[in-house]
Amino acid sequence: MKTDTDLTRIVESVKAVLPYQQNIGLHEPCFQGNEWKYLKECIDTGWVSSVGKFVDQFELKLADFTGVKKAIAVANGTVALHLCLKVIETEPDDEILVPALTFVATANAVSHCGAVCHFADSEEHTLGIDPIRLDKYLQKIAILKNGSCYNKTTGRRIKAVLPMHTFGHSVDLDALVEVCNTYKLMLVEDAAESLGSYYKGRHTGNHGVVSALSFNGNKIITTGGGGAVMTNDERLGRLAKHLSTTAKVPHDWAFYHDMVGYNYRMPNINAALGCAQLEQMAIFIKRKRALADLYAKALKDIHGVTFFTEPRFSKSNYWLNVILLQNTDIELRNRLITMFRGNGLMVRPAWTLINKLPMYKDCPSMELPVAEKIEASLVNLPSSAGLLSV
Repeated sequence: MKTDTDLTRIVESVKAVLPYQQNIGLHEPCFQGNEWKYLKECIDTGWVSSVGKFVDQFELKLADFTGVKKAIAVANGTVALHLCLKVIETEPDDEILVPALTFVATANAVSHCGAVCHFADSEEHTLGIDPIRLDKYLQKIAILKNGSCYNKTTGRRIKAVLPMHTFGHSVDLDALVEVCNTYKLMLVEDAAESLGSYYKGRHTGNHGVVSALSFNGNKIITTGGGGAVMTNDERLGRLAKHLSTTAKVPHDWAFYHDMVGYNYRMPNINAALGCAQLEQMAIFIKRKRALADLYAKALKDIHGVTFFTEPRFSKSNYWLNVILLQNTDIELRNRLITMFRGNGLMVRPAWTLINKLPMYKDCPSMELPVAEKIEASLVNLPSSAGLLSV
């Protein structure tokens, strides 16, 4: 068991990296570009709501930055995930394979479709879904019928795999694509945390049929609130855009809607903020990777703790920096968090595993030993791009 003296060494090593010692947030937005100029233009012209030039510009700039064919700006990351699942025709009672170690929005989007979460374990070197163990699990519980995958126990169709790129670190996408091909599953990427992260040189969000981004205030860039659907399928892109704009058929003056749609549009004023933020992505990523490097060096020789570094096939945005205690002890983790916060540093644990939440406790699940280990030993460190000036 680690002593309080050992925990103090961890805290002091982290503090030595940071430019000041008190009241440091976990991930604060950084506004140093054209944010005010673009927001003022929206206010001066009156184009502050759900249409305007900045929405169009933001979508085009996102597509260009990530390499996808189509990006659709929406109100937040949760509705982006919901749209992803709707456009692939997720039906009530379908099962969606999701990581137990994720933010609750991943699971909530499944529930909003009337579908059922089916929880998968993580792997230690990505923090995301383990494709090898998932394959072995599906060999036992899945059966292929009429070109679809079914759960032999529940009888429900398993529609898709929904991996999340945890804290900006890519899952092993090639291996997951292989699993999806074997079991006739669709791949939907929850890339909410991984804008600016790459898998084997290709931006995350390009391997799935569709994928989702988030621009919450704590993300690498922010639109205040906001998200996006991304896809390389032109038809699905058009459908996502149509559904997100109340399924209104374009016309100069008539109001005609041909589907049950959603008012998921991103306002122009939010997109203006996003355009200014996206212009600064290169410097944000440079600073965040430099901060991660400083943390790694500072903690290298500290016994009992490991700084998590990007998987070998990934170039990560290091959205939130991660340390893992070598002792799997949630009480020890909580003591460390309390010490950090007592020193004026906002840190946080990983999320409570989704299968432990009351509304998801009865969902199907594989064994989750790695996710449980990560939950009990992980701490996120302050990670704002504004902490360094490189």
